[in-house]
Amino acid sequence: MRGRVIPILAAATKQLQKGDECYETQARGLTVLNSPFLNKGTAFSAEERKSLGLTGLLPPEISTLETQVKRAYIQYERLPDALGKNIYLTALHDRNEVLFYRLFSEHLREMIPIVNDLTVGMAMEKYHHESRRPRGVYLSIDHIDGIEEAFTNFNAGPEDIDLILATDAEQILGIGDWGIGGIEVSIGKLAIYTAAGGIDPTRVIPVMLDVGTNREVLLKDPMYVGNRHARIRNGRYDAFIEAYVKTATRLFPNALLQWEDFAPSNGRHILEKYRDQICTFNDDMQGTGAITLAAAISAVRVCGTALRNQRVVIFGAGTAGIGIADQVREAMVGEGISKADATKRFWCVDQHGLINADMKNVADYQAAYARPSAESKDWKHDGKGSGVGLAEVVRRVAPTMLIGASNAAGGFTESIVREMAGHTERPIIFVLSYPQARAEANPADLIAWTDGRALIATGSPFAPVTYKGVTYVVAQVNNAMLYPGLCLGAIVSRASKISDGMFAAAASAVSSLVTVRQPGSSLLPHIDDLRSVSLTVAVAVAETAHDEGLARVECDDIVQQVHDAMWQPEYRRIHALQPHC
Repeated sequence: MRGRVIPILAAATKQLQKGDECYETQARGLTVLNSPFLNKGTAFSAEERKSLGLTGLLPPEISTLETQVKRAYIQYERLPDALGKNIYLTALHDRNEVLFYRLFSEHLREMIPIVNDLTVGMAMEKYHHESRRPRGVYLSIDHIDGIEEAFTNFNAGPEDIDLILATDAEQILGIGDWGIGGIEVSIGKLAIYTAAGGIDPTRVIPVMLDVGTNREVLLKDPMYVGNRHARIRNGRYDAFIEAYVKTATRLFPNALLQWEDFAPSNGRHILEKYRDQICTFNDDMQGTGAITLAAAISAVRVCGTALRNQRVVIFGAGTAGIGIADQVREAMVGEGISKADATKRFWCVDQHGLINADMKNVADYQAAYARPSAESKDWKHDGKGSGVGLAEVVRRVAPTMLIGASNAAGGFTESIVREMAGHTERPIIFVLSYPQARAEANPADLIAWTDGRALIATGSPFAPVTYKGVTYVVAQVNNAMLYPGLCLGAIVSRASKISDGMFAAAASAVSSLVTVRQPGSSLLPHIDDLRSVSLTVAVAVAETAHDEGLARVECDDIVQQVHDAMWQPEYRRIHALQPHC
């Protein structure tokens, strides 16, 4: 794929020969050093220093990228807390793109929580009190007519962009609504796409959809830089989203549009409206669902049963919980049962209890999983006016799979787990709430309460657990195992949309990378090896896009095409062009 025209460059990246890229630029001196795409720091060669006007602007020693990475990691380790490390990595990203991505890619397990997850939430809280290099595109609901101008000012042509990641920042993990600072979500997520999946960082756009904020502390803060009004809803919001989609897809017809950290109702509404029109997906719903499906596929392989035969109780029926139900249900349908019969295999419990048809507060995205009221009429209710609680649902349903996405710490009590384990030989229990303090149960307890029979996955990283001489490696359900490869496969195949089949293929590809025959084996691959995981996922996704007739390019040698498409964090040679008169 051709590299995007980088504003500092005089021309597009020039491919001199296979595997040997060269940037051409008219920039000189400090302008080169101040461009994160061009800057190599002390790694500029003697020839480049002379031709680019860098003589005397750098220390005389010429370093290798490997030496720079070691030096950067030493600096990183010296920092005392997660926020300081986030700020350091952001500054490195702003100064030297290749060095940042090489460092990040070599320390993914350690740095993903720093670049994304809860640490980026802390950075967002201080966003408008810090001066950071602007990245991406900011779109305001108060200036819909300025959307095209904003994208035009990004200075990219119609063939130059592969991925656009947008957020309205209403439901950011751990902090909720944080207004304009949500751009950090888009930036951090795209950094993972590059480090873990080889998505070219010059071919992506982070987007902030500023529709206001309902957080009073922001609205009253004189330093806040976003729209100073409550969040806009309904028709005006929908019109803004439509204008964004139409403009982005017209200007960048090959770009995949991802949605991140939207409130459940808006996220579901947007996805259902556009998923069959354009190449798009919502990672909070579909990505979380698909990586959980991967763990479920591994678990039923251990059990020797079919996914379609599982009885699934989901505790926490929000964006993630319902997204998981959707993906697992589609996989059940793929095993030969009807959608209606697959839906009957799910019991979803939220803060009001078991979701049933008579509940007044059932959200539109939950409605498909509402149980018939007659089913639970005689079941025990938690109290006056309360619904049927998790313990009673587990007792009545005898689930084979119990999934927590509730943020209710300790919600899977010993009595609930023992009740479940009394009805199934290998209870499949996923505690996905993040961080560890919010997990529905501790893996060590789950193993003890089930006498080592539970098949476990968690949303947070947990250390291995040794029980009765067996060491159990706890699988971490991390979306980063799936979405980089998913998007890379869609980009390579130029998929017209992302289908349920492509998600299923991605989940199966992840599951295929683990061997589950050994007692205590992890249900998912290790997060340290994300680039190879992404390669496997991308190939499976691209093949499925081709098989389903969704690919818009020829896929003659998909493995090689995916491999060639993966951007590598390596320094390119820079050729100095003579400036025009």
